[in-house]
Amino acid sequence: MRLLYCLLIVVLVGCGGSGGSSSDADPITPDPAPDPTPDPEPGPLDETLGTLITRAGLSGDAAFNRTLPDIADPLPQLGKKLFFSKSLGGEFDSACVSCHHPALGGGDNLTLPVGVGAANPDLLGPGRVDDNLIPDVPRHSPTVFNVGLWDSGLFWDSRVESFGKEAFANGSVSDIRTPDVAFGLADPDAGPNLPAAQARFPVTSAEEMRSNFLAGETNAALREHLAARIGNYGAGQGELLSNDWLAEFQGAFASTADAETLITFDNIALALAEFQRSMVFTSNPFAEYVNGDLDALTNQQKEGAILFFQTVDEGGGGCANCHSGDRFTDELHHVIAFPQIGPGKGDGTDDDFGRARETGDDNERYHFRTPSLLNIAVTAPYGHAGAYESLDQVLQHYDNPGNETEDFFDAGGVCQLSQFEGVPDCENLYPAAEANTELALQKLAEERNSGDSLFENPNLNGNERADIVAFLESLTDPCTVDRDCLAPWIPTRDEAPDENQLNAVDAGGADL
Repeated sequence: MRLLYCLLIVVLVGCGGSGGSSSDADPITPDPAPDPTPDPEPGPLDETLGTLITRAGLSGDAAFNRTLPDIADPLPQLGKKLFFSKSLGGEFDSACVSCHHPALGGGDNLTLPVGVGAANPDLLGPGRVDDNLIPDVPRHSPTVFNVGLWDSGLFWDSRVESFGKEAFANGSVSDIRTPDVAFGLADPDAGPNLPAAQARFPVTSAEEMRSNFLAGETNAALREHLAARIGNYGAGQGELLSNDWLAEFQGAFASTADAETLITFDNIALALAEFQRSMVFTSNPFAEYVNGDLDALTNQQKEGAILFFQTVDEGGGGCANCHSGDRFTDELHHVIAFPQIGPGKGDGTDDDFGRARETGDDNERYHFRTPSLLNIAVTAPYGHAGAYESLDQVLQHYDNPGNETEDFFDAGGVCQLSQFEGVPDCENLYPAAEANTELALQKLAEERNSGDSLFENPNLNGNERADIVAFLESLTDPCTVDRDCLAPWIPTRDEAPDENQLNAVDAGGADL
């Protein structure tokens, strides 16, 4: 029956009728293609937010006009192996990744870092402790994500700083100052850009990577020894049980030079920098929204974005006063008066003078660099000392710094933080912390009274804070929370050129 039906169709349609030709037949036209799904019409929230986006000059591309390496390139591949190698730690118990793991938001998810002397050097993130359970590194680990997007300076106090601060240059155009020279002077050994200059310093810090190795020797002598260790020559010869680094360097630099020529600390720092500069994570829902996808944000996120970009006078949070542009940072330094906890950065009584430690200018006391808000949801805790564990706490601080810091210390100060649970005699760890915080609050009040502060009091309610938090979460690149997506930046266990690769695990023993 089915065959008969098909034949009938052929007779009626294919023959074209009695005595006629096929050209006389009625043409068979396909059904018209369905209309593509129309773009959503902008609603009132979109119209308001669109005006604010235009006013803020946002492009939706935080990496616009930048030339950055790909992780598959030879130098970033070498830098990845070096970044994960404990061979750059003075006593072989820490690596760059100890405080900056891709699966931990490019940081370590701790209030304060635990560098050298960890009970388990390969355990990163929560649960990493040393023998006395007290972290020795004085400032919170900033993320290394998007380090290639900074043009002014690196570290919380910009102690690695571009003189010219040229846009889109990452410090590659003008001279760079580093802690190896006095403030205001150029470091001739800084390297080609800000990340290369920055990569020269964690290895010199006794708390972060150096420990007591070559104590008393200069930074230059230490770096030369580490290069000789990696290169298996001179004073470092034989310090590694296995050593295939020369082949790695020759491949990355496309060179047949010998180890002493090729494996210098300048080249080590360059490779480390190119690895970090390849960590570009800027594709997020808000960027998609700016580029025209009105459905990329929820209504709550749109409400939060409006509050974020509106000034305090407009009823908003005034957040974009400092967190401006596609990178959500002005790269300047401001006093915010977050709790002054931890050992501080060498100013005595557990204090930390921030930018003033570099400039010597008391007007910049307690000023710290504005962090980028890209991927902020995965980089907790927050602040130069990691005192706040949630974004809502940060927003409550912006609402009323005095009340929030008072509540922080009334609740136990540092002892309430997860990293300090179970620390013996915790309440006596940092006896001057509350007094130092009060000094920072006084500095903030002085700047507000003089009109020098961009930090205004927005008087946000709980619902408004929740809306802003929802917006901030839209700044997260999905790759940063996807281990498979992050895999190119994390070496496999068989990639190591020596026996000292840090194969990171969490507190439960699972691979990071």
